[in-house]
Amino acid sequence: MASGADRRLFWGAAAAVFVADLVTKLVAETLLARHLPVPVIGEYVQLRLVYNQCAAFGLCLGSYSRWIFFGLALVALVVLRSMVLATRSGDRFRIVSLALVCAGAVGNVVDRIRSAQGVVDFVDVGIGSARWPTFNVADSAITVGAIALAVSLWLEGRAQERAKEARAVEQP
Repeated sequence: MASGADRRLFWGAAAAVFVADLVTKLVAETLLARHLPVPVIGEYVQLRLVYNQCAAFGLCLGSYSRWIFFGLALVALVVLRSMVLATRSGDRFRIVSLALVCAGAVGNVVDRIRSAQGVVDFVDVGIGSARWPTFNVADSAITVGAIALAVSLWLEGRAQERAKEARAVEQP
């Protein structure tokens, strides 16, 4: 990621996601403090304040979960940084994908630092008692960014395979 346009795209997207995550979490803590669900689309989509001391899908590692997941997030951010730096100039899809994942990770790291209660989650989706784990803007950004990154890497791999096959056909 050498160009200034790439850096602006990365930092702009990351900042937008981080600010949206922080603001929505602060609003959720203020407006949902009674822990009562607020229906958005009937019972299918609700706003409900939950503090998650664990990781995605309730993965817990005991009383030190907060710090273990904090450390793992920092390691992930170092790896993501190397991926950002290795991204070829002009690959906007990959740059935005990485910005989403990085901003989501930073958003949840900030929550782990600011409160021993855990990460603020507030979007509750499901039907009846079949509910998806409650999530937030950062979780959504990580998920969408990770899927987009996987697609980007897959497409790059396919392009490399096709180029390799084309070179093999050209050579006698």
